[in-house]
Amino acid sequence: MGRVRRVLGRPLGIGVLVLVVVAGGFGLYWFQPWKLWQDQTVEEALPGAVRQTEGAVRQTDEPSSAPAPKTVAGGELISHEHTTSGTVKLVRLADGSHVLRLEKLDTSNGPDLRVWLTDAPVKEGRDGWGVFDDGEYLSLGKLKGNKGSQNYVVPNDVDLSRYSSVSIWCDRFDVSFGAAELARV
Repeated sequence: MGRVRRVLGRPLGIGVLVLVVVAGGFGLYWFQPWKLWQDQTVEEALPGAVRQTEGAVRQTDEPSSAPAPKTVAGGELISHEHTTSGTVKLVRLADGSHVLRLEKLDTSNGPDLRVWLTDAPVKEGRDGWGVFDDGEYLSLGKLKGNKGSQNYVVPNDVDLSRYSSVSIWCDRFDVSFGAAELARV
């Protein structure tokens, strides 16, 4: 105990201790290892499958004069850096707008995960992990949850013909967790 007090009583000992604490805090912030054990499930309905009545949102099975949402492209997610599965659909809504829908998504949680539309080809294995930021990409926002079904609004001014794939992208480490080709339907 006496030796520890002598070392910590010196400026060098205090400096090393401060450096270890700061480095440990930075490492925890950067890697966020607790997210590996935390799942966030999001279950959203496809827009257009609900309607508003008397101030309340209700599911409806009644026929409507508005056209139903239509899937215009889609694909199956493959794994990259982390095991990833689910379906990706590009859906045109009745008003002509588009949403990207992830269905039955199952991937790892992680820091700074994004949903990207990209022009990169989807490649199996390690060759596909880092290609999605090499060309053109559009972030549709942070991943809402690492499990479940969720929707991401595509801005109206986006030329969808320029994008051929979707990536669940970790912006912090520049790596794809999983990706899917968008095959036109």
